[in-house]
Amino acid sequence: MGASSGPRLSGMQRQVLSLYRGFLRAARLKSAEDRHKIESLVSNEFRHNANNVDRKNFLYIEYLVRRGRKQLDQLKSPDTVGLSALNMGPSSSICSAG
Repeated sequence: MGASSGPRLSGMQRQVLSLYRGFLRAARLKSAEDRHKIESLVSNEFRHNANNVDRKNFLYIEYLVRRGRKQLDQLKSPDTVGLSALNMGPSSSICSAG
């Protein structure tokens, strides 16, 4: 992996990109049907937040990253079969065990 010619990313941007990639990697470990659902939900949620969250609202972005990491840890669990919903609201739950 060499150096890219793209723009330099801030630490926060690298964290968000790492989290996104982590979700996609975790989705690969699930069934094909669940994988497509997970990838779609994750993509839609990240795109929604990219368009609707002020880039200077670092506290909220840090909150979303922390919440996303917890959700990713749940998704990585072998007991988790897929995502039921990916809602970044204060009382959401994205994973369903089964």
